[in-house]
Amino acid sequence: MTFKYDNVYINNWATVTGPYEKNGPFGNLFDKSYDDLYFDTKTWEDAESKLISDSVNILLKKINKKTDDIDLMISGDLLNQLTSSNYAANELKIPFMGVYNACATSTLALTLAANMIDKDQIKNCIVSVSSHNNAAEKQFRYPVEYGGPKPKTTTFTVTGGASSYLSSEKVGIKIESATIGKVMELGVKDAYNMGAVMTPACAYTIYKHLKDTNRDISYYDKVYSGDLGRYGKDLIKEYMKTEYGIELNNYDDTACMIYNIDNQKVYAGGSGPACLPLVAYTHIFKEMQEHNLKKVLLVATGSLHSVSMVNEKHTIPSIAHAISLEVIE
Repeated sequence: MTFKYDNVYINNWATVTGPYEKNGPFGNLFDKSYDDLYFDTKTWEDAESKLISDSVNILLKKINKKTDDIDLMISGDLLNQLTSSNYAANELKIPFMGVYNACATSTLALTLAANMIDKDQIKNCIVSVSSHNNAAEKQFRYPVEYGGPKPKTTTFTVTGGASSYLSSEKVGIKIESATIGKVMELGVKDAYNMGAVMTPACAYTIYKHLKDTNRDISYYDKVYSGDLGRYGKDLIKEYMKTEYGIELNNYDDTACMIYNIDNQKVYAGGSGPACLPLVAYTHIFKEMQEHNLKKVLLVATGSLHSVSMVNEKHTIPSIAHAISLEVIE
């Protein structure tokens, strides 16, 4: 399912990260970075909630608005019951909608906001996502103190919060269209190989978007996925060519971009709901504002598993949603 928009724009954005991201290739582009993973809080869960509230407060200053000026906040994260988003929303007191599609939450939330703005149901919206490495490890795998070894296909959950402000005001980056994907799986049961898990959903969403819009892949200056990682990045190229006859030449994966993947100890690259928007709101948007890129397709990917289902040896389903962005002429 693909939606077309006439007047929806990402007017501004804000990013907050932890130390690993600060030491990555885009460290100088983030609005704020912390030097440890607690951010002057007592728990990693509190720290992740602070990622959202910090990014929203920075964004409000950028757009010179107060919380009462915002019609709606849509936010999501990885923690059970959307803990980080709920506690941040409680602090911010903005009308709130919590959403979850794992690491595909960012493009899902942008799509929901764009739909409501395009139909004049709301005038503006703040969209936020977060992830925290240690909080996610504790929930989905083992606490980091456990020190368990991991295979090289493992991805490293990004510590970051990203917020954007959407409205019909013709400023910033235009959201031209959005495609909702469908849940898919190819029998993969390995929770340490997210690239293999999410490749079919990512490939299908790209294919469906091109089919719905009657476009060739060359229409886009660049297609970015998140977060397939080093091995998933190669896998999707092969899968797209074999399954859909599409060659991904103008393509990159944000999981492979957010870190110095060969020098930082991050296994196969980044992951988490914040991975793609942290790269988008810094490097990609900078390239678009400088007109080095004019048409971009962002495809966020999510692994829809839980610890219980993995331990029960179920296969792991995945989802992907796409957002088409254009430079304002």
